[in-house]
Amino acid sequence: MIKALKLATALYVILLLGAGYSAASAEGLKIVSSFTVISDFARNVGGDKVSITTLVGPDGDAHVYEPKPADAAAVAAADVVLVNGLHFEGFLPRLVEASATKAPIIELTMGVEPIKSAEEEHDHDAGSSAGHEDHGAYDPHAFQSISNAKIYVKNIADAFCAADAGNCDTYKSNAAVYTSKLEATEAEVMTAIASIPESKRLVITSHDAFGYFQHEYGLKFLAPEGISTDSEASAADIVALIKQIKEDKASAIFVESITNPRLIEQIASETNLKVGGTLYSDALSKPEEGAGTYIDMMHHNIDTFKKAILGS
Repeated sequence: MIKALKLATALYVILLLGAGYSAASAEGLKIVSSFTVISDFARNVGGDKVSITTLVGPDGDAHVYEPKPADAAAVAAADVVLVNGLHFEGFLPRLVEASATKAPIIELTMGVEPIKSAEEEHDHDAGSSAGHEDHGAYDPHAFQSISNAKIYVKNIADAFCAADAGNCDTYKSNAAVYTSKLEATEAEVMTAIASIPESKRLVITSHDAFGYFQHEYGLKFLAPEGISTDSEASAADIVALIKQIKEDKASAIFVESITNPRLIEQIASETNLKVGGTLYSDALSKPEEGAGTYIDMMHHNIDTFKKAILGS
C-alpha cells in the first residue's frame, strides 16, 4: 500500500509542479494539519503568515481516515506538519513514509499530561483488535481540555518560530491573544458545568472522546465504543452499558458528528432516554453549522449538555 501511495504521490507532485504549485513561498509558511481542531489553532497563531492544508476536514473521522495521493503531496511540500500524536492519527506513519517529507512533524500533545485509555483497563481477547490501528496506552483526545488546548497553541507558536524566525514576534503575540480567549472560554465551561447538579452529571456519548473533559470539568461520560471509532462495540458491551445506564441513572444521551447515530438511537430506545443532540468530539463542523471553530465547538457542546440535562 505504501509503495502505491508513494508512486501516486510522485505523479501528483509532478502535476502540481507543472501547474506552478512550487511558487507558494509568497503565501508564507506552508502548514499541513492533520485535522480541523489543529487547523483552527494554527490559523489563530499564524494569521496571514501561513497557508494551511487540512487532511481530515469538517465532520471527518481521523481514526479511520485513509490518506490520498494529494495528502502525501501536501505533506511532501510542507514547511511544518502539525499532528495530535498519542496515536490519534492511525494513518500518519504510512503517510509520512510515502511523502518522504523533510518537514518537522510536530506532535502537539508534547507537554500534555496524558490520561490512561479506558481500553487499557480492560482485557481484550486476542482477535478483537485484528486489522485495527494501534490505539496506544493513552487517550489521544487531549484537546477536549481547554488547558491542554493552550499547550497545543504554545507548541504551534514554537514550531512556527523555529521555521520562520523573522515573524516569531507575530506568532507569539497571536498565540497570547488567542490563549486569553481560550481562558475566557474555559471559565464559561466551568460555570456551565457547575450549574448542573452533581446527581445529573452522567451522560452517554458514541465513543470515549471526552475523557479529558471529564477529568478537567467533572461531567462523567459513558460510551459503547472505545477511544477509536475503528472497531464496533460487542453485543455484550452494549448489554453491560445499558444495565449501567439504568443503574446509575444517566441524565442524557448524545450522538457525535463523526459517528453513525444508529447505535446511540438503539441504546436511547432501550433506556428510555431521549437523544439530546449532536456533540462535536474529534472534528469541527462546517462554518455554517455552529461549531466551525474550537471555541464555537466548546460553546456548542456545553449548550447542548445544559439543554438536554436541564431543559434550558
